[in-house]
Amino acid sequence: MTSAIQLSCNTFRCEIAPALGGSIAGLWLGDIPVLRSTAAGLLTTVRQAGSYPLVPFSNRMGHATLKWAGTSHPLVRTTADEPHAIHGVGWLRPWTVLEADPQFALLAYEHKPDDTWPFAFDTSQAFRLRANELELTLSITNQSAVATPVGLGWHPCFVKRPHSHIAFEASGRWEMNADKLPTHRVAVQGLDADCAALDVDHCFDGWAGAASLRDAQLSTRVTSSLQRLVVFTHAGSDCITMEPVSHVNNAINLMGAGSASADALGVRVLQPGESMSAEMSIHVEKSE
Repeated sequence: MTSAIQLSCNTFRCEIAPALGGSIAGLWLGDIPVLRSTAAGLLTTVRQAGSYPLVPFSNRMGHATLKWAGTSHPLVRTTADEPHAIHGVGWLRPWTVLEADPQFALLAYEHKPDDTWPFAFDTSQAFRLRANELELTLSITNQSAVATPVGLGWHPCFVKRPHSHIAFEASGRWEMNADKLPTHRVAVQGLDADCAALDVDHCFDGWAGAASLRDAQLSTRVTSSLQRLVVFTHAGSDCITMEPVSHVNNAINLMGAGSASADALGVRVLQPGESMSAEMSIHVEKSE
């Protein structure tokens, strides 16, 4: 098993678990956890990690079925308690370390067609730690002989402390049915709310590319090149996820059903050999 990677810059620390989905096991400013944080050697599942990559799609693929180019591709259900495939493939596979030093790491994963995703692709993720900021880049290249739909994103789970407050600007939110799949879009102005009693599990689009989470200990700012943000928390959760993503939940199937256009849903189609990249940064300071 590939050993954990330790990045540090002053008092900012990041621990990466390449073998466990190329995930971030933990992120700390001093002794304060920014993300849900556990030493990599103590993780038993990637779901305990602080963050993991979403590739080649984010969130749910409805009823574990990809409908593309006139063909219905059955996919593996990710968990027994849901009928869907969730969060792509990358978070469930070990990644190879291509480069690492005290403040930088580059990981890669090569996917061959299987029952989790029927198309070949290469993907890489870079981590660069600076004073108070973690910069992430995620890329994918279509290695199939045909055009394929792709999506990228991240799944960072931030610690929800007393008096946590989230704020960001957006123009729309996708409502969901009982199966946790989006049904229609409503106009909103984003979110500006205390997190203690917040109950949200939605994809927001028209996102302005920045979101803040503040409490008595930390002031955190997430920025990204992506234009959609999935937010999830509820009153009983000790975390809040703020997930920059490239497309709406179940977007490929929504597009196929004629619910909206590829552009409106964020679906990117890569020709053979074509690539796509995305960036995200997490900037953290102690609250004054």
